[in-house]
Amino acid sequence: MAGIADVARAAGVSKSTASRALTGAGYVSDGTRAKVREAATQLGYVPTTSAVSLVTGRTQTIGVVVPTLDRWFFAQVLEGIQDALLERRYDLALYGAPPESDARRDMFETFLARKRFDGLIAVGIEPSAHELERLVAFGKPVVSVGGYDVGTNAVSIDDRAAGRIATEHLVGLGHRAVTFVGGDPDGRRTSFGDQQRLDGYLTAMSDAGLEASARHIASEATMPGGYGAAVELLGDRRTRPTAVVGVCDEVAVGAIIAARRLGIRVPDQLSVVGIDDHAYAEMFSLTTLQQKPHQQGRAAVQLLMWQLDDPDAATHRIYESSPLIVRSSTAAVDDAASAIVGVGP
Repeated sequence: MAGIADVARAAGVSKSTASRALTGAGYVSDGTRAKVREAATQLGYVPTTSAVSLVTGRTQTIGVVVPTLDRWFFAQVLEGIQDALLERRYDLALYGAPPESDARRDMFETFLARKRFDGLIAVGIEPSAHELERLVAFGKPVVSVGGYDVGTNAVSIDDRAAGRIATEHLVGLGHRAVTFVGGDPDGRRTSFGDQQRLDGYLTAMSDAGLEASARHIASEATMPGGYGAAVELLGDRRTRPTAVVGVCDEVAVGAIIAARRLGIRVPDQLSVVGIDDHAYAEMFSLTTLQQKPHQQGRAAVQLLMWQLDDPDAATHRIYESSPLIVRSSTAAVDDAASAIVGVGP
């Protein structure tokens, strides 16, 4: 197996120059770097993490903390992070555990405390347990993905604006009985971003003079959660709304399935809006606020690399755009076709 001495010999440079060219530590001209990398490729030489660490003082590893991997958003963010790190030849150390679990506590007290990483990307960290503050206290650069941050670099969509725009779209179509579905009212299972979306909904209802009609139905932010909540919400013809805002697309799709099973036509009798532009959104022709979690993951890596290169640089929050994508799950309210009965003057 070829070593750094073989690469240096083939490139006609010293071992130290070859090492700098391959690790990025110290100045090397572009021509020399290209020559060294070509020699390394021809010889099949790959610098080990320990060798790079000795030269740069870095582990070439980024830790990523996520609450779960079985949700579309988290999986997409992780994929974006991984792609960006691979391009930079960094390793990824994944730490995943549900909030308030024994595994989560062990992760913070044991694995993360070892600090075998150059920086951390925290995805969907909640304020209640002050975990983001604990990550910052490790003394390594931290970037958060999601609405919550403690003065760290961060990337997210504007969740409050997303909830407001989704609601305003329905109000603009003439809907007055608009219900928000998803999220736990006591906040223990509701993410910070989900609460922001609910706040945006309440703001839009208030601005439209509909605060008395505002209604929040709790559910887990999953397709089964949205389905179960919608079955109960839509089951009573006297009180069912004409429109639903799902806290996320998975909840919104669950609501559409529930409506279909109850014989409620979407969008003729019920309009539904989601937030995310999930992979299933097009299949269900769901009107939604689009976000691109894969892009957020890549942006988080870029922010972290800037911080690693310049620890004194100012922090930044990047708000990714979330345009309204109108499909056929929403329509103007039709009093004649509406399923709602006996509500109003």
